[in-house]
Amino acid sequence: MNKDELKPMLLTTLKGYTAQKFAADAVAGLIVAIIALPLSIALALASGVGPEQGIYTAIVAGFLISMLGGSQVQIAGPTAAFATIVAGIVMKNGMDGLVLATVIAGILLILMGLFRFGSLIRYIPYTITMGFTAGIAVTIIIGQLKDFLGITYPKGTVAIETMEKLTALVRNSGTMNPTALAVGIASLLILMVWPKVSEKIPGSLIAVIAASAAVKCLGLPVNTIGDLYSISNALPAFHLPEITFEGIHAATGNGFTIAILAAIESLLSCVVADGMVGGKHRSNMELVAQGVGNIGSALFGGIPATGAIARTAANIKNGGRSPIAGMIHAVILVLVLVFLMPYAALIPMPTIAAILFMVAYNMSGWRMVVLLTKTAPKSDIVVLLITFALTVIFDLVMAIEVGMILACILFMKRMSEESGVMGWKYFDPADGDKPEDEQALRSVPKEIRVFEIFGPMFFGNADQLAAISPDADTRCIVLRMRGVPAIDASALRSLSQFVDRCTANGTQMVFSHVNEQPWRAMEKFGLIGQVGEENFAPHIGEALKLAEAKIS
Repeated sequence: MNKDELKPMLLTTLKGYTAQKFAADAVAGLIVAIIALPLSIALALASGVGPEQGIYTAIVAGFLISMLGGSQVQIAGPTAAFATIVAGIVMKNGMDGLVLATVIAGILLILMGLFRFGSLIRYIPYTITMGFTAGIAVTIIIGQLKDFLGITYPKGTVAIETMEKLTALVRNSGTMNPTALAVGIASLLILMVWPKVSEKIPGSLIAVIAASAAVKCLGLPVNTIGDLYSISNALPAFHLPEITFEGIHAATGNGFTIAILAAIESLLSCVVADGMVGGKHRSNMELVAQGVGNIGSALFGGIPATGAIARTAANIKNGGRSPIAGMIHAVILVLVLVFLMPYAALIPMPTIAAILFMVAYNMSGWRMVVLLTKTAPKSDIVVLLITFALTVIFDLVMAIEVGMILACILFMKRMSEESGVMGWKYFDPADGDKPEDEQALRSVPKEIRVFEIFGPMFFGNADQLAAISPDADTRCIVLRMRGVPAIDASALRSLSQFVDRCTANGTQMVFSHVNEQPWRAMEKFGLIGQVGEENFAPHIGEALKLAEAKIS
């Protein structure tokens, strides 16, 4: 294990740190802060909390995760992946329920890092990640259609789950505000066109300024943030919720969901960043930092946070090369919060919706989804589509659980199809048999039968040994296991029973080329002693000689 695996990347990058590097990080931090400002507000509103809580998250979690993290360029803060989850928690359990769930998630993330679980995240199939990511993107779009279209709901309307939101939209479509729609479309056009004008200044900032000015100066009848939310420019304040057994029990499931999603998203962002800078992140330290950052965010008025791929990429493209850039981005957001936050009240809600539409579009990975549906094996396509559908119709927890179970079942089915037992073919020249490759023939007495086992032996195919049917003349069976990389307890039991049957029938056993893992497992199970270590040969030639000696 690398001794630096649990060492913050900041300590490494500070060695040889120069004023020139600080200047580059400062510029990158400023630009990322400008990008993070409208996004943090938009994501907070999509999460069902106040706009300042998105800024709190970017400040507290962004600073802590950069300072303690295992990536030199990761930028953390609120992300779209959490929006629907957080909104549901807030609606059902209130802010205290969200704080408890986020703290629990933080503790789980720290434990995952300390117990070196960082590498285990790679065992989550890519199809599941793509499925729930695309599903989250769709839920964000559905959730923002209300504000984009300027639709109003009657009092008492319950619209927490995605399907409930879609139903409410259809039922109240007659209340659509054409002016709000026009502002939303104009904002969306700015977001789409502006990157062609300038990549340094984010289009979201331009859209916010232009739309806010238009609505204010022209007196347009469009809801703004100030119409729906109270704005505070107070600094984050410590808040410890009431802790009860019932509250912890209710928050544990949500905490687990937040932890898994934070781990996946942050480590995916680190992998993307590694490719851009040619570096290598420390996954376990990153998980610890994510845990500390989420606990800090929750206790200081924020929401769950994780690595943000788009903001991390912007940091890299603008010269950020150390965690100091992320820390500077958080400090700049403190200044923005204190001096500019009251102006956030002027931002039109359709503009917020347009920003989130672009976030959803960029995170959806629809091109990859289309490519996978065209080129991937059918079983992978099934997993992707089911995970996507469950994310949209139900929730992320069910999507990941069902997706993982289905992926495991299909993987085991695929492995069992690639495994099997094959007996050697016997040719008798006296009968006129002519094999295709006479050079490959071995002289084997008819009293010896050779069977090759190929593929992993596990519970899914353990019964294949029952297919071995030696002739009446068979006095010795040679099992060639060079193609068996691994074996589990079910297969060991089946193999032991097969040896017992052979022994009862007076048939002797010889094993050839047993690989390392199967040998260790067979030894621990007692199978080596059952067969006799002298009946194991390293290669088929020695095994055949041993078998011939037994029948002579």
